[in-house]
Amino acid sequence: MVERQLRRRGISDERVLQAMAAVPREHFVPEDVRRSAYNDSALPIGYDQTISQPWVVAAICQSLRLVGDEKVLEIGTGSGYSAAVLSRLAAHVVSIERVPPLGEWARERLEELGIRNVEMIVGDGSRGYPQRAPYDAIAVHAASPEAPHSLLSQLAPGGRLVVPIAADSADLLTAFIRENGDLRQETIGPTRFVPLIGAEGFQPPD
Repeated sequence: MVERQLRRRGISDERVLQAMAAVPREHFVPEDVRRSAYNDSALPIGYDQTISQPWVVAAICQSLRLVGDEKVLEIGTGSGYSAAVLSRLAAHVVSIERVPPLGEWARERLEELGIRNVEMIVGDGSRGYPQRAPYDAIAVHAASPEAPHSLLSQLAPGGRLVVPIAADSADLLTAFIRENGDLRQETIGPTRFVPLIGAEGFQPPD
């Protein structure tokens, strides 16, 4: 996975590659899709949610440019896989999941691997988690109509928010960097995500 799916597709941050190699992806997928755990594709994890393909997780982590001492906010815990990768790249991770059963499942998966620096929260991730703000980096694993204002307000100076912005043909994975009081924007590439449901995202389907 690391050599064929990640390094060959532009993932060059060695810390990210090492973290991806160290976290067992099969531990974070349902048993009925475990044989496909290392395919370069998203997989269903229940509740109309997915675990992102490995390249997407790696691309988000690389774009955050973590060195190890950061406090990171993650929106959309899902199965907990990305939180496990981030736990190896940052000092502390606050991860928010809106679906309570998924949040509990992810918490169990993380505990089974002995991961202690991930703080699990169940709630509306589009509003972030101001109780622990500001954050050095914020990773969003669901497509938003725009960068949620609450997340931008919780970003520390010099911090980076990586979020997929919803578009017609594809979601554009985008980095917002706070520099000298301003926000700079970089497009990482096209992807496809489930929608960010919440007050500053999309409304839940009927």
